[in-house]
Parts: sequence; C-alpha cells; structure tokens
Amino acid sequence: MKNIKTGGVRAQQKERTRRTLIEAAFNQLNAEQGFASLSLREVAREAGIAATSFYRHFRDMDELGLAMVDESGLTLRQLLRQARKRIEKGGSVLQTSVTTFIEFIDRNPKVFLLLLREKAGTSSAFRSAIAREIQHFIVELVDYLDNANQMPHHYNEAQAEAMVTIAFNAGAEAIDFDIVQRQKLIEDLIFQLRMVSRGAYYLYHKEQIKKDNC
Repeated sequence: MKNIKTGGVRAQQKERTRRTLIEAAFNQLNAEQGFASLSLREVAREAGIAATSFYRHFRDMDELGLAMVDESGLTLRQLLRQARKRIEKGGSVLQTSVTTFIEFIDRNPKVFLLLLREKAGTSSAFRSAIAREIQHFIVELVDYLDNANQMPHHYNEAQAEAMVTIAFNAGAEAIDFDIVQRQKLIEDLIFQLRMVSRGAYYLYHKEQIKKDNC
C-alpha cells in the first residue's frame, strides 16, 4: 500500500514538473524569440530544474514543442466551446465569437504566437501538428454550423475554413494593436465574417432556385 502511495506521489510530481517545463517554454516566447530559438538549458533553468532532468520528461525539444502545440489546440477548442455557451445565453453569434477570440489572444498571446509562427515553420512535425489542431477547431465550428443552419455540410465546411483563416490573419495583427486599433479590427472582422456567412447563404439559395427551375 505504501509503495502504491509513493508511486502516486512521484507520478504527480513528474506531471507537475512536466507542466512547469511547458509553462517555462511558453514564458520564453515573445515577438522576437520563437520556439526554434529556445534552448533546452534556458527552458530547464526557467523551470528550476537541471538540464539533465529535462530528459525524464521529454526526449528532446521537439517533443516539448509538440506538447505545447497539443496544449494550444486544447485551449482553442475550449475557446470555441466558451463562445458557444455565450451564444446559447442570447449573444450575437459573430459579435460573441469575435470578442471571445480576441479575448483568447489577449489572455494567451504566446499560445497564439506559437500556432501562428510554427504553422509556417521549418519543422514538418510542427506544421502537421498545428494543421491538425486547427482542423479540430474547424470541425468544432462546422459542427456548430450544421446545427445552426439548414445548409448542406460541405457549405458549412467551406464557410468554417474561410472564417478560421480570416480570424487567424486578423489575430496576427491584433497582437501588436492598441485598444483603438483593436476595436477597429474587431468591427472589420465581424463585417468580413458576416460577408462570408451571407455569401454562403446566398450561394446555397441560388443553387436551390436553379434546381427548382430545372
């Protein structure tokens, strides 16, 4: 029984240290320094452990980076679920979604920077992992659109992909904007997403009219 308790404590300590390493790596990301420029020793020092102890938790820096991507993806999905809950309480779909997205960037700028940079980085493993996480985000949005409107799935899929691309591009600008610039960006983003939404709706109904006239 004592051995079981000891093993449980060690597992908890190991998980805490692993979390500390992930947080330490995020802490060192900034506008000038991306993940590729981080060193194992710097991350270990920030986490308060010896560099050799790093290998008890990750094989190398790439594995740490992939864990950071996984965490970023989870944060993104939580963001969308939070927006959906707000919408269910009566909020405007686009206003609520955009506001929640900008709040996410405000609270997690380094998470967003990681996704933004490594999406086009040199590591194919990183690019694939980030593409996968963004696709999860798109799937969540498609699921919402499938339930919210009467359009076919492939319309909602195309709409979601366009919306996520536009939102990410706007997010890249929002990081460096002041309050006034950011408010203008929010208004522009809502307008752009509304155009995508109405464009999808228009195309769908145009096709329906064409079918009815055949």
